[in-house]
Formats: sequence, C-alpha cells, structure tokens
Amino acid sequence: MLLTRVSEYALLSLDAIRKSDSPIGAEQLATELCIPKSFLAKILQGLARQGILESRKGAHGGFILAREIDQISVRDIIVAAEGKPPAVFDCTSYVGSCPNGSIGTCAISPFLMTFQSKIDDFLNDLMLSDIL
Repeated sequence: MLLTRVSEYALLSLDAIRKSDSPIGAEQLATELCIPKSFLAKILQGLARQGILESRKGAHGGFILAREIDQISVRDIIVAAEGKPPAVFDCTSYVGSCPNGSIGTCAISPFLMTFQSKIDDFLNDLMLSDIL
C-alpha cells in the first residue's frame, strides 16, 4: 500500500510543526491532532532519524523542522514514517524473488515496474511545500 495512516499522521504533524513558532512536543501534537501519543511518538522519531525533524531536549524542547519544506520530498517523508519505500504493488518491492516465483517473468511485471518508477519519480519531485 502506498500511503497508510502512518504517512497521513506524518504529513499532518509536519504541517502543525511548520506552523508553530517554537518547538512542539509529541504530547501537545498528539492532543492537537487527536492521535495516540505513543503512535505519534514513533512516527516523529522516524522523521527525526531521517533528518526531517530535529528533536530538542529540555523544558522548552520538542520538534522543529530540520530542513525547509521545499527541501523535503514526500517520498522522504513516507520512507521515514513507514520505515520502507512506498510500493504501489507488493511485487514491486521484492528485491530477490517473487513469492509466486514470477518476478520479472509474469506478463504484467514490466508494466508494474514502470508504474512504480513513475510513482517514485513523482514522489521524489513532490516537495512538502507543494502540498502545504
């Protein structure tokens, strides 16, 4: 699946963080967005690990954007939030072999790979600034 609730929450969180004048904590974000705090915290940690967010410690700590929104691709967000690259079809994400034994040899494999490539290009070129 290309986008899950995890990606949706990541995008909503980035919008809220972008609008904040100061670092915003996971608890405040969770309350504001009506998202379970533990679930959101994992998403925010993934975004921070990938250099999309910066986590600040202390009494006035929280999350801020680590890059400008025109420097953050939607694909980067999905990968950071989901922990894997987006795949339109399950078989386009198999590196080694298809569970059905037909990766690269089935009749629709060329179409699926071309389609996935076009989606990847689109998501790489689509910046957070384009959707906010």
